Amino acid sequence: MATCWQGLWAYRSYLIVFLLPIFLLPLPILVPTKEAYCAYSIILMALFWCTEALPLAVTALFPIILYPMMGIMDASEGIEYFKDTNILFVGGLLVAIAVEHWNLHKRIALRVLLIIGVRPALLLLGFMLVTAFLSMWISNTATTAMMVPIAHAVLEQLYKTPTSKDVEEGSDNPTFELQEPSPQKDVTKLDNGQVHPVPPASSEPKAQKDRQRVRFSQGMSLCVCYSASIGGIATLTGTTPNLVLQGQVNSLFPENGNVVNFASWFGFAFPTMVILLLLAWLWLQVLFLGFNFLKNFGFGGHEREQEQAAFHIIRTEHKLLGPMSFAEKAVSVLFVILVVLWFTREPGFFLGWGNLAFPDKDGKSMASDGTVAIFIGIIMFLVPSKIPGLTQDPDKPGRLKAPPALLNWKTVNEKMPWNIVFLLGGGFALAKGSEKSGLSEWLGDKLTPLQNVPPPAIAFILCLLIATFTECTSNVATTTLFLPILASMSQAICLHPLYVMLPCTLSASLAFMLPVATPPNAIVFSFGGLKVSDMARTGFLLNIIGVLVITLAINSWSFPIFSLYTFPSWAYSNTTANCMVNQANTTTARP
Repeated sequence: MATCWQGLWAYRSYLIVFLLPIFLLPLPILVPTKEAYCAYSIILMALFWCTEALPLAVTALFPIILYPMMGIMDASEGIEYFKDTNILFVGGLLVAIAVEHWNLHKRIALRVLLIIGVRPALLLLGFMLVTAFLSMWISNTATTAMMVPIAHAVLEQLYKTPTSKDVEEGSDNPTFELQEPSPQKDVTKLDNGQVHPVPPASSEPKAQKDRQRVRFSQGMSLCVCYSASIGGIATLTGTTPNLVLQGQVNSLFPENGNVVNFASWFGFAFPTMVILLLLAWLWLQVLFLGFNFLKNFGFGGHEREQEQAAFHIIRTEHKLLGPMSFAEKAVSVLFVILVVLWFTREPGFFLGWGNLAFPDKDGKSMASDGTVAIFIGIIMFLVPSKIPGLTQDPDKPGRLKAPPALLNWKTVNEKMPWNIVFLLGGGFALAKGSEKSGLSEWLGDKLTPLQNVPPPAIAFILCLLIATFTECTSNVATTTLFLPILASMSQAICLHPLYVMLPCTLSASLAFMLPVATPPNAIVFSFGGLKVSDMARTGFLLNIIGVLVITLAINSWSFPIFSLYTFPSWAYSNTTANCMVNQANTTTARP
């Protein structure tokens, strides 16, 4: 019997794939309406996304099959799979791949660490600032994969004995890989199979120092993965849920006037990110370093030799990078140009270059953030990585050899997560199908009793729900499923759609409790030294702090940025006639 159950468990993915659609069939059969057909499709996709019986991107292709067969949408409307938001995603990643390919992110990281120093509290802050900044522009997974080995290499030097040669001369460690423990040392295994040196039997002060070392190592690891997730919320391209929000808003409310763009998002999310990052730093410092802030900031003076050794390895690795190459300088210049163009395209509070150079009939910019990203990305395929000169091609004597460009298609094809493009498209198709089938309108009618609940309470409860849900499922899948429902709910109760969609999108990035919640957590956990309980205990309070900070943001500085005071005209539909009558209804708390 046990063998039979084991066999069934081994084939669980196949069972889910075949049994789930059959199990849910009574819904469209007993209620043969477009709304029921669309609900069947969404529930089926949600269950496949949660169980991951199929790859997320494959599940996202279901609407291409189900919608035409059920009469919800015509097959020719597959344009949803390559909207402007997908273009922005691809263009932003082209620049991020160039930054990563030429190692510019490592130079930035080492330089900042040299400036901040290696005292315990400052070292935590330094790694968090660097990781968060890099995660604003490149993948949080790539950022974590680069920063964790650097953190562990610095810790190796910080905790070496003062009499060792490495402390006196520093250690050259170009790859920043963790050094293996010596064979004669005893080791102990942790929950995740990783090993850690067991300190020899010694006096109580030595054992206490070993415990402090383990705790600080855990704090360093967690600070990297947490700041990677926190940093991604600051920019529109920093993490995929942000782009899902922009795409859903543009799809559900075509007349919104590009209310969510790079500049408006940055004005809302960047202060939120800064506050959350500083609070996370304080929480990690208290939990892993203790309440002795004088010692945390290095005023005790007992560990100067170890700190100098750790500082020396950072300086050595920075020197090994050498001076900035022409490619690094070119990528830096193009990156700065991209950010400036994003901010000044259509900022809203003054006429941007998009309004002046490429206006439509209403004076709006015809060029989008995606247009700018693709423009800079194409330039990177043209700009050489070295200063062009008269270099002979050794394979073809008599011919000049052109230097390679900053980007080539082989590098892009290897590093571009194409699956996310399909995942984004599936989300937009899902939202469009909900609208065309009437499911959104039906959901809105059922949610009208929420009109009696104060809007701040609605936002807070939804943020907690999303933050809990995203611990178990992909943050992209979470936002894709919930945002159309939240849009319908806000229309039904005459609430500004962005008042609930914005905070819930940010909450989808608060995956701090489990190793499987997000790739940065998994990377940190794989390096060892952490138990699931360590991450869960630390992440639980950080989730609560994150929801509170997001609630503060949506009820304060987001109001003037997105005009949340009244129900917007672009959100009107057949079901919002009462909102047009009662213009006094706002998103402030009701008495």
